[in-house]
Amino acid sequence: MATNTYTLSELAGLANLPSRTVRYYIQIGLIPRPLGVGRGAHYGRAHLERLLSIQKWQSAGLSLERIREVLDTPDDAPDLPPASTRPGTLVVRSHLHIAPGLELVIDPEAARLSPEQVQRLVQQTLHTLQTIKKEQDPTE
Repeated sequence: MATNTYTLSELAGLANLPSRTVRYYIQIGLIPRPLGVGRGAHYGRAHLERLLSIQKWQSAGLSLERIREVLDTPDDAPDLPPASTRPGTLVVRSHLHIAPGLELVIDPEAARLSPEQVQRLVQQTLHTLQTIKKEQDPTE
């Protein structure tokens, strides 16, 4: 059974990233060093899967530091470690104005929600509000 191995440029191409970005991730320890050295250096399926996971978490808005924490958490761990909130840490939250006096604040990273899940939550919240209002005043 042949194993898939890739050169740096092949790996970067498969992940749709510049080679420079892959080198940076190796430099900061976000992905493991290649197998072999010099011209014999090659990357395996695990490298590609790790790069794709990094991209997934980046699109969800996580920082590289937080992505490292998430990826280094064992699969059998009960939950992700809470994001550290040291002084100076930037926390991005979405504020959804639903109605006068009613606002939904979402921290997608802490809630571990993808952008699609956040969108679904918003839609369901608005739908639920409409249902509650109709029950309260059926003439609306």
